[in-house]
Amino acid sequence: MSEFQNKLPPNWIVSSLGDICSQPQYGYTTKASDNGTLRLLRTTDITSGCICWDSVPFCLENPADEEKYLLGDGDIVISRAGSVGVSYLLKNPEHSVFASYLIRFKPYINTQYFKYFLDSPYYWKEIADNKLGIAVPNVNASKLTEIPIPLPPENEQHRIVAKIEELFSELDKGIENLKTAQVQLKVYRQALLKHAFEGKLTAQWREQNRDQLETAAALLQRIQQERAQRYQQQLADWEKSKSPSVPLLQRGKTTRAAASVPHFDKGGLGGISGNTAGLSKPKAPKPLPPLTAEELAELPELPEGWVYTRVGALIDDPAYGTSKKCDYEVDGLGVLRIPNVISGKVDATDLKFAQFTPDEIATYKLGVGDILIIRSNGSVSIVGRCALVSEADVDYLYAGYLIRLRPHRRLVEPGFLLNTFSLHATRKQIEQKAKSTSGVNNINTGEIQSLVVALCGIEEQKQIQMEIEARLSEVDQLELTLATSLQQAEALHQSILKRAFSGQLVPQDPHDEPASALLARIRAEREQSDVPKRGRKAV
Repeated sequence: MSEFQNKLPPNWIVSSLGDICSQPQYGYTTKASDNGTLRLLRTTDITSGCICWDSVPFCLENPADEEKYLLGDGDIVISRAGSVGVSYLLKNPEHSVFASYLIRFKPYINTQYFKYFLDSPYYWKEIADNKLGIAVPNVNASKLTEIPIPLPPENEQHRIVAKIEELFSELDKGIENLKTAQVQLKVYRQALLKHAFEGKLTAQWREQNRDQLETAAALLQRIQQERAQRYQQQLADWEKSKSPSVPLLQRGKTTRAAASVPHFDKGGLGGISGNTAGLSKPKAPKPLPPLTAEELAELPELPEGWVYTRVGALIDDPAYGTSKKCDYEVDGLGVLRIPNVISGKVDATDLKFAQFTPDEIATYKLGVGDILIIRSNGSVSIVGRCALVSEADVDYLYAGYLIRLRPHRRLVEPGFLLNTFSLHATRKQIEQKAKSTSGVNNINTGEIQSLVVALCGIEEQKQIQMEIEARLSEVDQLELTLATSLQQAEALHQSILKRAFSGQLVPQDPHDEPASALLARIRAEREQSDVPKRGRKAV
């Protein structure tokens, strides 16, 4: 209660959730079903902030005392595990009960005032302080009832709610406009990439350089030749690698890789040079299946000199990352994970670390121009998300939920290939291959190699990259501005709520009945209720 002590207006008091609500009630324990007569509301159904009742499952077995668990208008449910503390105010709910990981509260005060408090920073601070459990954070009904809540007079509760809704209405219109602008920028980005990979951005360039363009047949033949030559070069490099293993690097989180560690060229074939100890013998490239008529039929027509090919023809064999356990406090090398792959770049602000042997360092070493791709996630939209490795990233290794792609630099520019993975047509292929009903979506190295992409000559690729970067630089800045504005809007949301629950949002009326009188009536009503109303009985 010290959060509010001596800070509230005179007619306010500090109460608790338990004092102003009926006894909290745990939900019904049963399994979900695809059909039935009674819906079963779960934590996952309320986390988005808007219940889609058609997606809420049914009870496998209806409770014998169904009335006890039936949800009613004005009920508030709070998640006690998983998404701990998330709440939802029910308004005209369908015929339904609530599951055991939800706790129901029935407030005796203005229900919307109560719900706004559950959205406020005061409430969330209490939730953070009271989370229990290690593997799965949770909070129980007892802890929830102890959470302090500032209680104004009843009339002022109504004025506060009205003012919050007025301010939120204006703010939400601005947020909606910002989100619309974000969607429009995404549409523009996709339209630009579509034009780029259909050759429309470089139509004039091709006309001006027609004499230097190779034919599609010549490009396909060169792809085969380059793959064979690359394998021979890798094999030769491997056979020459006779030097001893590099020393184990355990210099701490900021250690840069020593010069004796194998490194990768920034240009040419992108092949391995220097010490190659610990690297396995290169494998001959596997024959890739030819493009089928069905695959080609779904693809747009390409300009002269362009071809469709599979990703596997343009890269070394994809390599999975390390499965070694990493942690924030380990004195070792940084390991890139899924959270580090953001918007086409590596973001190393959230790094974990581990110690590695020289052979492991050689196996999971990154080079400039490598592409890291997310191979597994609960959200299929995240599977296939990529990041381009830069000079600043080469001292890190990479984890097992990522796959390293190493482009053949004489065939494809890394930035060109990276943009290919963002193209809607490529995303469609990835999601078709990755989507699963098990809850974990996954794409493997073979499926990545089988992806069909459009390819042109290296010089045209460079021209395309220049065009894309020039046009998207302003888009990137606009997206950053929109994201910042949305963060500021959310901060303003929280600021409004903070003012509301500290008595600073609306003026006080000295004629209002003090909150102490309201609390006394609530306590009297609770004490005189010999038989709790439906839904107020604790289990």
